[in-house]
Amino acid sequence: MLQPNELTTLKAIDKLKQKGFDFDQEKFLKLYNLKRTLIQELNHLRSNKNNIAKKMAKNFDNELINQGKELNKKIKDKEILFKDIEDKINNLLLYIPNMPHENCPIGKNDNDNIEIKKIGEIPKFNFEIKDHVDLGFNLNQEINFIKANKIAKNRFVVLKNNIAKLHRALINFMLEEHLKNDYIEYDLPLLANKETLIGTGQLPKFNDDLFKIEGEDLFLIPTGEVPLTNLFKNEIFKEIELPIKVTANTPCFRKEAGAYGKDTRGIIRQHQFNKVELVQVVKEEDAEKALLEVLNDAENILKLLEIPYRVVELCTGDLGFAAKKTYDIEAWIPSQNKYREISSCSWFGDFQARRINIKYKKEKQKQFAHTINGSGLAIGRTIVAIIENNQTEEGFIKIPKVLKKYFNNIDYIK
Repeated sequence: MLQPNELTTLKAIDKLKQKGFDFDQEKFLKLYNLKRTLIQELNHLRSNKNNIAKKMAKNFDNELINQGKELNKKIKDKEILFKDIEDKINNLLLYIPNMPHENCPIGKNDNDNIEIKKIGEIPKFNFEIKDHVDLGFNLNQEINFIKANKIAKNRFVVLKNNIAKLHRALINFMLEEHLKNDYIEYDLPLLANKETLIGTGQLPKFNDDLFKIEGEDLFLIPTGEVPLTNLFKNEIFKEIELPIKVTANTPCFRKEAGAYGKDTRGIIRQHQFNKVELVQVVKEEDAEKALLEVLNDAENILKLLEIPYRVVELCTGDLGFAAKKTYDIEAWIPSQNKYREISSCSWFGDFQARRINIKYKKEKQKQFAHTINGSGLAIGRTIVAIIENNQTEEGFIKIPKVLKKYFNNIDYIK
């Protein structure tokens, strides 16, 4: 969460505009200045009350009693007004996104993102390629949307046999690789309360995109970032205890409100999908290095799977609500003839840490930690990339070398 004093400058307004957010500074300053005035008035009234208390200790009379009662009423009224103003400011702050990093490319949308690099050769096929939907259905209906629709509704999928095994194999493979890089694995609740989702920035901004449990202060998590980061809520770490590196595989649940018409075919955009998440909690001076480390850890999975991909740096207008700097990894999807996002690696500064109160001691001073997260990777989209990039003319799927151990060392899914 941004601090009130940060929002009083013209620079803050400009930075928020770069992110596509029109900040009503006039409204905010009225509340902010009223709060400051109330603090001064309350301090003055409390000082007068203390003086009357001292006088009453020496000379107890009705006039002083009446003055004391009158001051108590004024203080109570001011405190009620102060609480109301403070709540309005805090509610306003919850809707204000993080400011982009100074070095972020300035732009309006994903067309202005900057390509950093491309890795791997795009496969060339001498036959008519199929997308993952047709390939999966032809493989004895191992990717089935009709059955999923009977069970739930659109934007769910049933995976069967070898594709279900591929799903499980990818989860195990990704977690095993990340554990080699000193991440600690967690198994987490898939439900989170409102306060937890406010902490990482999903609420109140993205309320319409969340699945709420009726009658409960609980939501299905939209990403493993939510419970992983909140593991450290209200904790103060010694400097030597950082960085903290954690990972988890979780199902993720999103309504995808407003996304209809986009990626309606296949498993690119689902209401439910699995994702292996990476989170780091670090010192401020180590944050940018940690972001590049998370990016490298996510890239490594694609390298081992031999999937061509590229890395782009997001411009200011395409940054997520809580992010100050983000790199997206995009895998090559042959049927679409383009790269598609498979991981997003973001540095949040102390934005989340201020919301959920994660601190560390540095030279006897407490300061807010910085948080970083990245997908390492989204399982469904990785399945799409494997299936489409490794298809044969017969409709078989070549199994990546690093996954063969999960398939009794066979070469193809047939």
